[in-house]
Amino acid sequence: MKTNNYIAGLYFRLSQEDERQGESLSIENQRQILRKYAEEHGFQIYDEYIDDGVSGTTFDRPQVQRLLDDAKTGVINTIIVKDLSRFGRNYIEVGQYVDYVFPSFGVRFIAIQDNVDTANRDSNAMEMMPIMNIFNEWHAANTSKKIRAIKRTHAIEGIYSGSKVPYGYLKGTDAKKTFVIDEEIAPIVVRIFEMYASGISPKQIAEIFNDEDVPSPGRVAFLKYGRKYNDNENPLWEQRTLRPILKNIAYRGHLAQQKFSAVSYKNHKIIEKDQSEWVIIYDNHEPIISQELWDKVQARLKSQAHGRSDKRGLTHPLSGFLYCADCGSKMKMCHADTGKNHTVLFNFNCGDHMRFGRTKCFSHYISARALEEIILDDIRTMAQRITLDEKAIREEFMRHNAELAGNTVKSAKRELKTKQKRTEELSRLIQATYEDKVNGKMPEDICFGLIEKYSAEQKTLAAAIEELENTIKETENTQQSADDFIRDIKKYLNAPTLTREMCYELLDRVVIGGLPKITGKERTIDIVYKVDISSVLRYKFKK
Repeated sequence: MKTNNYIAGLYFRLSQEDERQGESLSIENQRQILRKYAEEHGFQIYDEYIDDGVSGTTFDRPQVQRLLDDAKTGVINTIIVKDLSRFGRNYIEVGQYVDYVFPSFGVRFIAIQDNVDTANRDSNAMEMMPIMNIFNEWHAANTSKKIRAIKRTHAIEGIYSGSKVPYGYLKGTDAKKTFVIDEEIAPIVVRIFEMYASGISPKQIAEIFNDEDVPSPGRVAFLKYGRKYNDNENPLWEQRTLRPILKNIAYRGHLAQQKFSAVSYKNHKIIEKDQSEWVIIYDNHEPIISQELWDKVQARLKSQAHGRSDKRGLTHPLSGFLYCADCGSKMKMCHADTGKNHTVLFNFNCGDHMRFGRTKCFSHYISARALEEIILDDIRTMAQRITLDEKAIREEFMRHNAELAGNTVKSAKRELKTKQKRTEELSRLIQATYEDKVNGKMPEDICFGLIEKYSAEQKTLAAAIEELENTIKETENTQQSADDFIRDIKKYLNAPTLTREMCYELLDRVVIGGLPKITGKERTIDIVYKVDISSVLRYKFKK
């Protein structure tokens, strides 16, 4: 039984772009139009739903969701908006709600200035609605394109558009807001880089700074600018506070912008762009960190050997670098007291063997001291070889690295191109499917079934594309140049001891073979450097 008792929800929306277009689109203007219409047509107003400063390209808006929930649960049976663009600028989703969702819940939809009223589906306005929705989406896409172009132009001109500056800098008063070193905080930044390069973990740095009451970025922002702490800030130091500082090229004097973007004007999820897409102004401002210190820190960040500290809070130089040759698990450090003076002797063994016993793997026990001597001696020998024949070794390094990186990146880029092409094809299929439904060429159930199928495939492809992009980025970024490696290893020609800093600069991993008495073979220790000369170096060690 039909009812004429219309209980209406009035929906208003204003985006940031709309605010710049004047009073005609304001919330108050929309309110006057909608209330007047409701009173003249005898609608009972249940509530107002207002999304202020929110784009219409997404339906992930708090008040539009409340509106839709009230419509689906029968609290309201009519929705009134000023025009279709106020409800949304995504023509597929607007069409789905008006043509499919609202009728299934018995909800009447009215867009006043477009003369759209689902109570009269034979009107010319209802026939023109798909075209109006497409135009509204085109307007959103065009506006988004213009805004992105303006922001990119500013970035290319070196105009800083961020609201916050990196820890250790102040925002300049010039037209470009060029960073100026904060003389009070900059020494703390240098200390962070030096501590991390020496092998101290972010967790340990945070603990030291909190004990010393060193002001954190969040606390500095609060004390200097009166800004409240947000979800990503804390008055205390944390590991997650330190890692972005260690990766920020602003400390080398470079201004990087356009690092993040929304997936599209429809999908507002923020993603980090590949570094090749950043707009970087090199030597834009005075650096805080030297190139040599920066390179040390980046080398350690790329290393997979994070290591673990013992009960005294100390981390062995080789912790995290050692792997079992037979099961592939990481070697675990252990120690024992021995002798009259209870001298602590450290050793390593297969991690899986120590956790699960012989059912998982067998003993790969090795003295830490003996292993340190082997690796230190090899580093000294390498440094000596490089000193004697630097030119030939540099050429071999460059050839090997170029070949290794080229094969990996070439294969990943080929696969990436295929998946990107399929993603674009799916977008066209979704659009064509909906247009066929609008034109009466396809039933609704088949239309929405196909759209759901295509959308699911797009999500799967998006995850695969992100993984491939990361592979390309990591492969290209982890190729250390021959000059860097030669410079690093030559420093240790006469090194007295093996240090964690040395391991981070030079080693990729060390693979430990089993004990001779168990395997019946000579023990092998493979030292794999970050830059390989011609093949993995293999050394024999007999217990």
